Order: sequence, then structure tokens, then C-alpha cells
Amino acid sequence: MRSSLRDASPRRFLMCPPTHFEVTYSINPWMDPAKPVDLPLALTQWEDLRDRYRSLGHTVELLTPRPGLPDMVYAANGATVIDGRVLLARFAHPERTAEEAVHRDWFRSAGYTELHEPAHINEGEGDFAVTRSYLLAGRGFRSSPLAHGEAQEFFGRPVIGLDLVDPRFYHLDTALSVLDDDGDDVMYYPGAFSPGSRAALARLFPDALIADEADARAFGLNAVSDGRHVLLPQAAVGLFDKLRDRGYEPIGMDLGELLKGGGSVKCCTQELRA
Repeated sequence: MRSSLRDASPRRFLMCPPTHFEVTYSINPWMDPAKPVDLPLALTQWEDLRDRYRSLGHTVELLTPRPGLPDMVYAANGATVIDGRVLLARFAHPERTAEEAVHRDWFRSAGYTELHEPAHINEGEGDFAVTRSYLLAGRGFRSSPLAHGEAQEFFGRPVIGLDLVDPRFYHLDTALSVLDDDGDDVMYYPGAFSPGSRAALARLFPDALIADEADARAFGLNAVSDGRHVLLPQAAVGLFDKLRDRGYEPIGMDLGELLKGGGSVKCCTQELRA
């Protein structure tokens, strides 16, 4: 028997159009420069996501894309924002380091005053996931474990470190998604995590939605939820009924061109938590 539908809450997001998107280098297992990108299609798919957010009542702020920075479309990686406080990113790969200043300048121009420029590598919401009780923090491929203590000191929120062990799931947001940040409801793929991290997740979230490998490989966990609507890749077909059974309303999105760079719905969406 399916649960009654949950309540949505309005969100504010930061996104960046894929105006200069291309795959000319490889910094994750999904990137293959030999596979051409259909840029007009990538832009159309991104616009569909932006428009869907707005149709659901959410606010979308835009980051101006810069030539030579093709991965700026993955705006979630640029910072983590909680209670209006901004922990900026420090990227692991030199191909993306110039994005740091672009994000910093946007937040300053938007009136944010509490900005922290990190000493240690973190890739924003790629490796940080916010729940009611915790800040979940991925490590193993990109973000440094030292960034976890830095985040805890800045936000004053308990940080739970989680070890990623499968390079296909190189960021936490490819392996875990927060469904309801008021109720600590999450979904995740256990195979992406070390045994100890799997045990920790099972203890913290005993009622979590568990994804199988096929849905994880379809980037089904790279999703965005407003507490009711869950926007996720349409190819993650096994998650749709599981989400409905919990009272969520899944909305399938096609971001196939952007997946060529190793990202999907969540990667394109940074949440600006007031």
C-alpha cells in the first residue's frame, strides 16, 4: 500500500547553462573525449530541468558560464550553502580550479557575507549532502578527509565521513541522495561504499531506500528532492515505484548528454539554503 503524498517545500537553486560544455579531457570514468557531445541537445536537456524546477515553484538563479570551463554546468560542485553560510569549493583537478573564483564572485555579488575559502580539497555538494541531523561527507576519490573537519568547524554541524570505493561513483552525490532533509530520509547504493561506511549508513538510516546497481549506474541517485517531487534520470526505472511507495512523486528527466561529463540532475543543481 502506497503512502499518501508528502509535502513539497520551495527551494532556491543555482544553475549554470552548458553554453561551453564539451568533453575534451577525462577526470572521471564516465568522460570519454572520443564520444562527441551534442551541444544543442545538452542545452535543451538542461533547459528542461531548469524549467521543471520553476514550474514546481522553485527559484533558479543563474551562474554565467565562462569559455574554457566546460564543467561549470555541474554547479553543485562549486560550494555548499547552509543557513546562508557558504563553504566554497577547492577542486581536486586543475581543469576545474578556475571555477572556484567564479563561484566566489557570484556569492559576493549576490550579497552573501559569510564565505569560507577552504584550505582542503572539497567539491561542494558533490561530496557534501545535508540532512536534518548531519552533514554527510564523501571521501576517497575527490574531497580530502581533512575537509570534513573544516566543514564541521564552519557549519557547526556534525559531519559523518563516508568512504567511496568504486570509481564509477566518484562523488557522494552519485551514490546517495537526500529525499527529505526534515526527516533524514535518504536513498543510496551500498556497493559504492566501504563495509564500514555501509554499516554506518545502515545504523544512521535504517529505513533508507536502497538502490540496486542498475539504477545507480543510470545515475538514479544523482537526484534532487523538494520533499515531495524527486527529479531523477528517467533511465533509473527501478526507483520510480520505490519512491511512490514512500509518498514521493518521481519525475524522470533526460540529461543524457550531460551524463557524458559524469553528471546528471543533482550535479547541475546547487541548493542555496537560506
